[in-house]
Amino acid sequence: MGCAAAAPTLVCVKRVKQDEAEEWDETMPLPGDIIEGFAEKDGDDDDDDDASFVAVKGRSELSSQLGKMVQKVETIWVKVRRGDRTHKLRVRVVADKSYILHKKYTIRAARDDRHIAVLGDLTLEKCTTLQAFRGFNRKEVKYDWKRKVDTYLPDQASTVVASILFMPFQGEYYIEATISRCMAWFSAAVSSGVPLVFVNIQTEQIVISEKTNQNGKEISRGGKQQNTSTSVELVQGIRLWFLPGVEQVLLEMIPEPGETRFGLDIKRTDEGFICVGEVTKGSAADRAGLQQLLDEANLTKHLLVISRLEGKSVMPSTVGSAGFIHCCDHDEIKDALASAIEGLDIIQLHIMARPNQTRPETPQAIAPETLRPPKPPL
Repeated sequence: MGCAAAAPTLVCVKRVKQDEAEEWDETMPLPGDIIEGFAEKDGDDDDDDDASFVAVKGRSELSSQLGKMVQKVETIWVKVRRGDRTHKLRVRVVADKSYILHKKYTIRAARDDRHIAVLGDLTLEKCTTLQAFRGFNRKEVKYDWKRKVDTYLPDQASTVVASILFMPFQGEYYIEATISRCMAWFSAAVSSGVPLVFVNIQTEQIVISEKTNQNGKEISRGGKQQNTSTSVELVQGIRLWFLPGVEQVLLEMIPEPGETRFGLDIKRTDEGFICVGEVTKGSAADRAGLQQLLDEANLTKHLLVISRLEGKSVMPSTVGSAGFIHCCDHDEIKDALASAIEGLDIIQLHIMARPNQTRPETPQAIAPETLRPPKPPL
């Protein structure tokens, strides 16, 4: 069987040696321009078939023709195609300095010595792609990350947005089933009173590897690795992005000498979130404002949900292929609180805020972490 015929090529501007894309304009050769013809003088009319233009067949032939004209005229005209339209551009002929042994010629903008076109023989598809991305030359610019983070993300322990990954069940080959479970989980969490805000869902490719011995049996971790093979499978999961409340309020629980508890009882929801169930009056949790927030949440039938403890997320992160939700162990949280109270250490926690929720009027309440809207003009 013979080889497939190569796609026909056109003479095209591959790129320009002028990185300041904001200084480009329509009178200059631009990336993706298809050069259809050239002439020493512009034609008397605007017809695309103007006889004064010589058709261009290839880059090498065009370079040769440009070399003949460079000594005769100061500028020439080229006819280029951009999308469905053609344009006539006045340009100058210059030597292509990227070629040393064999002198070749190219064109540059008539009014900008920096704007030199790099020509090539490209397929129509590549020319069209270059036109689509025209004007998006990349350059490095400095950015004051520290000032921006301090200004717009003052609580750097909070990432504002969160996500959970849903794996397909074993034997499932359709992404719709995973999407359905993902949205069922989200709806159930919101219905139970967790103040989540939907952001987006996306598919995510996951690599699953399994080691087996010669008999095809899976080898457990720590087992012998001799005479084994590894099978790799790619599956499609679903990642759900959400905001843990319209904002995350950072509170500090400051124990006083003689106290043996922070004074809050926690529980876990069916969907894997940790929430405050009860606050002891006069305790460190009460002084931090948790009782006030809990009372408001109960009135509106919401849950008072903890998103982070000491900067670490306590939200569910994954739903495995067996259906189990991977979430924070609330017994481990209790142990962390018990250990902190022994040393009278201050504990910071983030609370998911619901819409129109008031902030606790306590000195331990810290500025909430939220996405800031743009400031209105003065």
